[in-house]
Amino acid sequence: MPTTRDYYEILGVERGADAEEIKRAYRRLAMKHHPDRNPGDADAEAKFKEAAEAYEVLSDPARRQRYDQFGHEGVRGQGAAAHDFSRMNVQDIFSMFNDIFGGGAGGFGGGGRSRGVARGYDLETEVSVSLVDVLKGCERQVEFTRLDLCDSCAGSGAKPGSKPINCPTCGGQGKVQQTGLGGMFRMVTACPNCGGRGKVVKDICDSCRGKGRVPRARKLVVKIPPGISSAQAVRVQGEGEPPPPEVSPGGEGVRGDLHVVVRVEEHEMFVRDGDHLMLEMPIPFTQAALGAEVRVPTLEGQATLRIPKGTQHGATFRIDAQGLPHLRHGRRGDLIVAVRVEIPKRLSSKQEKLLRDFAASENQDVLPESQGFMKKMRDWLGG
Repeated sequence: MPTTRDYYEILGVERGADAEEIKRAYRRLAMKHHPDRNPGDADAEAKFKEAAEAYEVLSDPARRQRYDQFGHEGVRGQGAAAHDFSRMNVQDIFSMFNDIFGGGAGGFGGGGRSRGVARGYDLETEVSVSLVDVLKGCERQVEFTRLDLCDSCAGSGAKPGSKPINCPTCGGQGKVQQTGLGGMFRMVTACPNCGGRGKVVKDICDSCRGKGRVPRARKLVVKIPPGISSAQAVRVQGEGEPPPPEVSPGGEGVRGDLHVVVRVEEHEMFVRDGDHLMLEMPIPFTQAALGAEVRVPTLEGQATLRIPKGTQHGATFRIDAQGLPHLRHGRRGDLIVAVRVEIPKRLSSKQEKLLRDFAASENQDVLPESQGFMKKMRDWLGG
């Protein structure tokens, strides 16, 4: 497949993305551009296959390293770009990446016959929440589109009153055997005529055009628990898709799940560090020198912090239990305040005189920080 676009650009991830981010990005694109969701849309099918090519390279550490170093030329030849996705059947692509689209409780997609109960594809969507939402928990309405059984044909793809027949190409098996290199190897793939179903429809259903599935928009309210972190997901069981038609035409089996990925928005004042919150707070040099009680903002209002005499720039103070709750046990982290001592840029004549009088009375030798620096300087200069 002669791809010219950057693989990271195709998947919409940064070059430093980890394996899980790459997998999640590919999974999202694959479900968005799946031909069953976009019937007759050649552009969607091309994007589906383009994403598969990008994922094949970036999911393999060795190929990814060659691609990062040499670009597309680094993954052409020597077996690096192993598949021409533009010529592959969609079902074959799904079978290639079974760790993402395969069945099972931890997988992303439909289960096969060998696994017993058929399972539908998982879906994924995103919501954004604030730090206050993380503190208290919240609810979000999500909207997504999933493939459901066609009401007219009950998932068979056949016009009401008719039934699918065994595929003449595979004899109803759903798979065919192909040979290559003079018969040196054989490969079993999904039947190109029936797409792996084992059945073909002569009189197709007008509602779903023989697919057995139709896209439907859905809305639901999801509870976001307190303490959740960015990129974590809330799983809503049974809100995914029914098993695919090649596995279960009538949709018998277990629906997939909906994974709601949470993105925590940046806060204008606080920075999150696990369950703790970090705050950089400016104070005047007089408060740092003389000590003071200051008001500190929190997610719920404000707290009082005592600044001791002689506080240095960058000193940190901890306010207990003013951070975020732990996702599992609910205990709150702390608010960690780093003080930034501000030096005034403009002084009145009276202020300047007071400071000059203070400077004249200052004994550098008794200041611990200055004393250490002056000793180092004398040693350096040999004085």
